[in-house]
Amino acid sequence: MQTVDWSILNAEAGPLYIAKTEKGLCYVGSPGQSFKDLDAWRQKRFPTAKLAENPEALRPYIQELHEYFKGVRQTFSFTTDVKGTPFQQEIWAALKQIPYGTTCSYSDIAQLIQRPAAVRAVGTAIGANPVLITVPCHRVIGKNGAISGYRGGLEMKQYLLQLEANYRGGRPS
Repeated sequence: MQTVDWSILNAEAGPLYIAKTEKGLCYVGSPGQSFKDLDAWRQKRFPTAKLAENPEALRPYIQELHEYFKGVRQTFSFTTDVKGTPFQQEIWAALKQIPYGTTCSYSDIAQLIQRPAAVRAVGTAIGANPVLITVPCHRVIGKNGAISGYRGGLEMKQYLLQLEANYRGGRPS
């Protein structure tokens, strides 16, 4: 039986459940979520796996995420294990191309994947991103510059955008 290891990341934005498989990080939750939310996600994405609290197994991921929150890290070295449709996978790969400290619009992502009419579908795929922060969906904003739609909540999205703006270039600005 497959195991999904989990722990809690005590982040500046609030405690976040995180989880990994043997292939990599598979989940970064939202502030205010409970263990019940993590288990419901696991049942959907890894239905035959069991959850096991394992802070030691998550230590490298927690370390890099803490470095990100301190403005020391702009990219992550670990692998992810995200399950989704081919379209979702394509969108999540496109999100990883958005540079630290910059933003783009949902229509920019649709253009990037050469499907300019798929803006709504792009938004839906972004909303299904299971690994917040590491697949930087927070860097996608409305075409008019409005901050909208984030599984972690708009307050967290604003926090992450401000954090990256402050540390663009590796130092406080």
